[in-house]
Amino acid sequence: MTIHSSVDDGRRARLAPVSPFDEITRFGMTGAHAAAGVGRYLLHTVTDAFDGRGPSKQRAAHEVRTTFEHLGPTYVKLGQLIASSPGVFTETLSGEFESLLDRVSPADETAIREVFTTELGRPPEQVFATFDPVPIASASIAQVHTATLADGTRVVVKIQRPGIAERLAPDVAILERLAGLAEISEYGRMLSARHVVEDFASGLDGELDFRTEADAMAEWYDCLRDGPFGSRVRVPRVHTDYTTARVLTMERIDAIRIDDADAVRAAGHDGVALCRNLLLSLLESAFHGGLFHGDLHAGNVLVDDQGRLVLLDFGIVGRFTPRTRRILRQLVVDLIVRNDYEAAGRGIFLLGAVHNPGSSAAGGADIKKVTAPLSSTEMAAMSYTDLGRQLAAVAKAHDARLPRELVLVGKQLLYVEKYMKLLAPRWKAMSDPEIYGYMAGILKEAERDRRRAP
Repeated sequence: MTIHSSVDDGRRARLAPVSPFDEITRFGMTGAHAAAGVGRYLLHTVTDAFDGRGPSKQRAAHEVRTTFEHLGPTYVKLGQLIASSPGVFTETLSGEFESLLDRVSPADETAIREVFTTELGRPPEQVFATFDPVPIASASIAQVHTATLADGTRVVVKIQRPGIAERLAPDVAILERLAGLAEISEYGRMLSARHVVEDFASGLDGELDFRTEADAMAEWYDCLRDGPFGSRVRVPRVHTDYTTARVLTMERIDAIRIDDADAVRAAGHDGVALCRNLLLSLLESAFHGGLFHGDLHAGNVLVDDQGRLVLLDFGIVGRFTPRTRRILRQLVVDLIVRNDYEAAGRGIFLLGAVHNPGSSAAGGADIKKVTAPLSSTEMAAMSYTDLGRQLAAVAKAHDARLPRELVLVGKQLLYVEKYMKLLAPRWKAMSDPEIYGYMAGILKEAERDRRRAP
């Protein structure tokens, strides 16, 4: 699996090498920011105690978010996962981190202009008919400005934060060391913590060249365009004449964030249809295209005035090899259609996830305990915290480690889960006729694969 597009012509930016001195210095700064956050929380806790109030979960969440923002772009990226994963983290913590999706403090205006001028040879006012120096969104790697071309075409201009590679590299080095320590624990081994950090670093690395992102946008849409879901999704058109490694100029699309449930409903959009289309486009791009969007947080998934999903920010994409796609197709069929949990256990073993498989029958029985209730459970009633504990228990029993390529998929399903609970809480995906029909098609492909197998 890769977390970037197939382009590899030497042009893609890389995280800068890290000297021991830089790593030690950054580790000290990280510790200082963390200590400051703890100190602020303790101070407020003491003050609240004098006023007769107990410790505040909201205050704790606020201090964690503030600390992450002070620590910079690497931790902001981690915060984005927390924001979009209330099924794993608490609602309080996830809600507090939502501001990190696209409302990070913008970079210095002069520094941003220098980046743009270095990339395109002229300042933005000479390249565009109009350019707004105040960004409409500002995230960990880049910020987005509105502009118009000479012919009046409305565009958005994504400009990379100055010096971002140098800031990311020491943090990644620290996370790699922490991941090694985490794998001492059973839970850390199950998550393959070092592999997660490696993929996280690869994702950050890939995001540093916006031409790679532009290529991934085109490739993803090409795999859906002529199929049944091509009319339900869109990506902005890239203006290649104004795109470089650190500047990406795209069509401006007026749309609503998918997690703004009130605005989505006020615009008359069908929440079930939106969730269905997002799930189907994810499945189709993964199972057939081999490339899927790897960062579906709410800032990257919008809804246009025609009810189409608009996907942004393809800096992180995932890929499945043909062999992995075949195994996954069979795994989905075994779990959802056939309810053959023993076969599903064998499929997981083929993916390299289980290092102590033991009896396939016993493994299948454990998988059944966790997954069987999902097909009949409404989204609103499902406890993903409890589900996570059950999966952890199964993983502990069989020394399971999630395959690297499934970690990214799991993250996207967490995002989809959140949107389902917001927009279609009573929708049973596996009972939906179109989802069922899609799975029936997967079943036919899996049977075809099985007949072709030697």
